[in-house]
Parts: sequence; C-alpha cells; structure tokens
Amino acid sequence: MTLTQLRYIVAIADSGLNITLAADRVHATQPGLSKQLKQLEDELGFQLFARKGRSLDAVTSQGKQVIERARTILAEAANIRALAANLRSDEQGELSIATTHTQARFVLPAAVGALKKRYPEVSVHLKPHGDAQVMELLERGQVDLAIVSTAGGPPSDGLAVPLFRWQRAVIAPRDHALAKLGRAPKLADLARHPLVSYESSLRTDSSLRHAFAQAGLIPNFACTARDADLIKTYVRAGLGVGVLAEMAMTPEDAADLRVFDSVDLLPECTAWLVLRRDRVLRDYATALVELVAPQIDGRELRRVLAGNAKAEWPAPPSWRELHENKLAA
Repeated sequence: MTLTQLRYIVAIADSGLNITLAADRVHATQPGLSKQLKQLEDELGFQLFARKGRSLDAVTSQGKQVIERARTILAEAANIRALAANLRSDEQGELSIATTHTQARFVLPAAVGALKKRYPEVSVHLKPHGDAQVMELLERGQVDLAIVSTAGGPPSDGLAVPLFRWQRAVIAPRDHALAKLGRAPKLADLARHPLVSYESSLRTDSSLRHAFAQAGLIPNFACTARDADLIKTYVRAGLGVGVLAEMAMTPEDAADLRVFDSVDLLPECTAWLVLRRDRVLRDYATALVELVAPQIDGRELRRVLAGNAKAEWPAPPSWRELHENKLAA
C-alpha cells in the first residue's frame, strides 16, 4: 500500500467514479490508475468499488471505510510536508483557494498580487463556486482555505475567521423608475420591479428572500447568476434592478448605473475565512490572510488553528473602511 494508491482511490471517489476524470486530477494515465487500484484491491482482499461491466458503479461498504481513513492519512502526510516546508523556510508551493466569483473577482486580486511579489514561486489556484460548493471543496480537503459570506453567524464547519463586513448595493440604469423617486428606495419599491441577483437568492434560506418575507413581500427574480459582472450586464440590458455585493461596484459603473445604498433595506453580510482544523498552514497562506484582512495576526491564527489559543478575533471592519485604509496606505 502506498500514498499514491490512497491518493488515487480518493480521487476516484471525488470524481464521481469517473476513472478518466480522476486520472486527470492526479496527473496520471487511466491505465496506470486502474492498475494501481487493482493492486491495492488485491492487497486488501476485497473490492473498493463495485463494477458494472467495465465501469465503476458504486463505492462498496468496505471501500467507504478505507477511503475515509485514506483521507486522514493523506491529510496528515500533507501536514508533515507543510510543517517541514515552513521549518526550512521554503517559499515554493501551491495555494488553492475556494471562494465565490465576487470575492475572486473584486476582493482577492490585490492581495494575490501582493502575495506573488513576496512569494514569486508560489502558484495560486482560485476555484470560484457557489457558497455550498466552496464548503464541499474545503471539507474534502481539495483546497487550503475557503472564503464565503453569511448574513448571520459564522459557517458551522471548520475554523471561521471574520474578515470584513459588507453591504449589498442596489443598482439600476440611470433612466430607471427607481432613479426618479427622489428618495432612497424601499423594499416595497424593489418588489414592484424584476430583480437581477445572485443565484443563491433563490435558496429558501437566502437572507435577501427573508428580508422581503419579513416585510410581507415577494421578490420577483427575472435573472440570477453567480457572477457579479453578469448581474451588471443584465441590469444594463434592461432585465431589472440589480442586487449585488458592494465590492463588485467600480468607479466606471457610475457612468451608466445608479447605485442605491441598502443599509436600511437589507441585512449586513460578513465575509469569512474558513480553515480545516486538521490542516497545517503554509507561511504564504497566512500571509495572504493578513493581506486580505490586516487586522488578523497570522501568528495568532496559527496558534488558534493548532489548538494553543482561544479564537478571539478583532471586530471585522466594513468593506468600505478596509478599502479606504488600503488606498490610503
């Protein structure tokens, strides 16, 4: 039994039993992966995956137990490598980040750019997804860290660190009826128009839907997307009023879009860094956290992650405060 074999069976499980996709993920050939799987099954004395013809059909009960322990072994092996790299001050490596499209597009570029100047030999891999998929990637150990947002408490899984608070922006073309109200729009005003927002707004637990429900209103979503740039594009195309994160608004957008403050309309959100408690962070991962949220002390983060300190984080600044402070610096 080898670490390579364990890595292969985990890849198969995480690829929906698709051997071709699994081989691609671990940079192996399909025949080579199949051969290693057979050798491991022969050594163990039972099948990890049930077959249907020449294809894998399901994970066997024995396979589920083996794969669960394989994940633990692989995680610990990765921790040993990370610890050793930190101890010898190795500045090479890879950093995988799962986050939303909005964070990847509007929050992380400056921080990743600064990180690359400090650690030019580190490869950064961004994996933009919806919040649920982001957390799945973290739970499977497929990324080093995750950045997600909530309108309530912290995410329930892993170690959650508050990065910053943010508001939603309500946007419409400059000739839209909302722009002619002569006052800030109310929820009742928004309910009279089709909305363009994130696809997460369709979920029953959406804080946006909840805000409308508390006011006895029903939002009418004309279009949803994961990408804030797409939301702005479809607002410009006349599909409706946009509701998106304030970080996604740029100075150039003011040329043809009217931006309305939603402080009194919709609940405030918090962006969270989420880490697995069983992971050893590389030095450059800690550096990225400090670049995104300067109020976080990387050394304290390591102590909390190692179980040597209680998680007591500074109050997160607003996105506006954080952005203005970075511009001033």
